[in-house]
Amino acid sequence: MKCLLIAFFGVLSLSGTCQHKLEKIWETDSIIPVPESVLFDGNILYVSLIDGGGWDADGVGGVGKLSLNGKDFDSKWITGLNAPKGLGKFGNKLYVADISEVVVIDIKNDKIEKKIPIEGASGLNDITVSSKGIVYVSDSKTSTIWKIQNDKASVYLENIKGANGLKAIGNDLLFAQGKDLMKADAKKSVSKIAEVTEGIDGIEPVGNGDYIVTSWVGYIYYVQANGHFETLLDTRSHNKNAADIGYDAAKKIVYVPTFMGKTVAAYKLK
Repeated sequence: MKCLLIAFFGVLSLSGTCQHKLEKIWETDSIIPVPESVLFDGNILYVSLIDGGGWDADGVGGVGKLSLNGKDFDSKWITGLNAPKGLGKFGNKLYVADISEVVVIDIKNDKIEKKIPIEGASGLNDITVSSKGIVYVSDSKTSTIWKIQNDKASVYLENIKGANGLKAIGNDLLFAQGKDLMKADAKKSVSKIAEVTEGIDGIEPVGNGDYIVTSWVGYIYYVQANGHFETLLDTRSHNKNAADIGYDAAKKIVYVPTFMGKTVAAYKLK
C-alpha cells in the first residue's frame, strides 16, 4: 500500500507502511437500490436510494433504513422521491437533497413533513446541518452551495467547481471542490486543507483535525490535518463506488454506500 502526501508544489507519492487501515466487518447482498448516502444515527443507518437514474425526476427514489449489522433492510421507509442523495439530521428531522428541493422527513412519524424548493437549483447533491440547525446543500450542476435557514434558501458560496461533499463542524463548513478538500469559516474565508487524486464525495471528521474522505469512483482516503493523505481503499476493480459515507465515531466504523454496487459495507478504522 502506498501513502500519498500533499505538498505545496504538487502531489508526492511515498512508499511505506500507512498509519491507518480499514478492515471489513460486513457487506450486504446486492439488494440496495443504488445507495448514494449513509447517515449513522445511533442504532440505525439511513440510506438514500436513487433506484433510477442519477438525476432523473422519476419518483422511484426513497430513503431506507438498515440495521447496524447489515442484516435487516427496509427499502420502503420513505418512497416517492426522485434522485435522493445527501442526508443530514437535526433533532427529529431528516433532510434529503433531491435534485432541486430539500425534503424534510419527520423521523418520529415516518413521513415526509415538507419539501423546500430551491429556485435555480438543478443538481443538489450533499447536505449537512450545523449545530444551530442551519442546512447547507451543494449543487453540483450550478457550482453553488446553498444555505437554508427558517425554510428560506439563499446562496452561501458560488463558483465552487465540482461542488459535492459537505460537513458542518463548529463554525466551519468543509466542502469538496473537485479533488480539493476546502474549509470556509464563519466569515466565508476559504482555505484549502488537502488535494486528493479524484473528486471528493463524502467527508467525515475522525478527530484531531483528520478526516475520512471518499471519491465516488472507488477511493477512500485518510486525510490528516496537515494535508497529508493515505489511500485506504480502492474498490474500482470490483465495480463498486465509494459514495457519501456514514461514520460511527465511538466505534470508528465507516459505512460505505457502493452506488452501482448496490450494497452497503461496514469497515473498522484502525
